[in-house]
Amino acid sequence: MSDEKIEREQLIHLYHQPGHLLRRAHQIAASIFHDELGTLLTPIQYAVLRILKEHAGIDQVTLAGLVAIDTSTAASVAIRLEEKGLLVRHVDPENRRQRQLHLTPQGLDLLEASKDGIYRLENRIFAGLSPDEAQHFMVLLQKMVDKNNELSRAPLVRTPKAK
Repeated sequence: MSDEKIEREQLIHLYHQPGHLLRRAHQIAASIFHDELGTLLTPIQYAVLRILKEHAGIDQVTLAGLVAIDTSTAASVAIRLEEKGLLVRHVDPENRRQRQLHLTPQGLDLLEASKDGIYRLENRIFAGLSPDEAQHFMVLLQKMVDKNNELSRAPLVRTPKAK
C-alpha cells in the first residue's frame, strides 16, 4: 500500500480527523475550565470580562466581534453579568439603541481572583507537552484560527469601533 493511501486511510479513521480532535480538545478545555473556575463564571463570561477590561465602554455589537460570539449571545451574557453585579450597561448618549458596557469593581475583582485558576488551567491543558511543544502548538493553533476566521458563524473582529 502506498504512503499516500495509508495516510488517507488514517484520516478516514475518526480518531485521526482534525475536526474530531478539535472537538475533543474543546471538551477537555471546557472541563478543565469548569474544574478551575466553574463556580465563578463560564468561559464566555470570562472572555467578556477580559475584553471589557481592555475596551471599557464598547457596545454589545463590538463586544460580540471582539469575543467572536453572535450579538444575541453577547447581549444575554451582558445581562447575566449585570445581574451578578460584574458589569453595568449604560445607554449610549450618541445612539440610544446601544448600551455601553463597563466592568464594576466587583467585575475587576473577579478577574483578579481568576488569575490563579487561569494559570492552573493553562498548565493542565498543556500537561504532557514540553514548553517548546506548547508554544509551537499555540503558534499553529493561532495560525489555523486566523486563516479560517471568516468561515466562522461569528468571526473575530479585532478592532473595536471608534467612538
